[in-house]
Amino acid sequence: LTRLDMVPDMHARKARMAELGDAFVALPGGAGTLEELFEIWTWQQLGLHTKPVALYNVDGFWDPLINMLDHMQAQGFIRSAFREALIVADDTPSLLAAIDDWYRQPSSST
Repeated sequence: LTRLDMVPDMHARKARMAELGDAFVALPGGAGTLEELFEIWTWQQLGLHTKPVALYNVDGFWDPLINMLDHMQAQGFIRSAFREALIVADDTPSLLAAIDDWYRQPSSST
């Protein structure tokens, strides 16, 4: 640990992470992980940041969520561009390559 940022609350914590982060990766987790994932992904959609957001799909952990997101897209609740902007990767090399590719694409801003 080379730096410690103290913030007054969770909202300030997430804003600080969004400011400092180069990319956002959701590892398998619980309700808090989902809350942070959807907030940062929504911020991307709203143009509050132009950084990649990813699901690290270890052993298919996120498969049910991915299926739900695809269903939401098919039903018209998620725009195709927004859904396609979400990176899904099953292993570390694929994850890192997808993040790198995301930055190289001129359409990376959603």
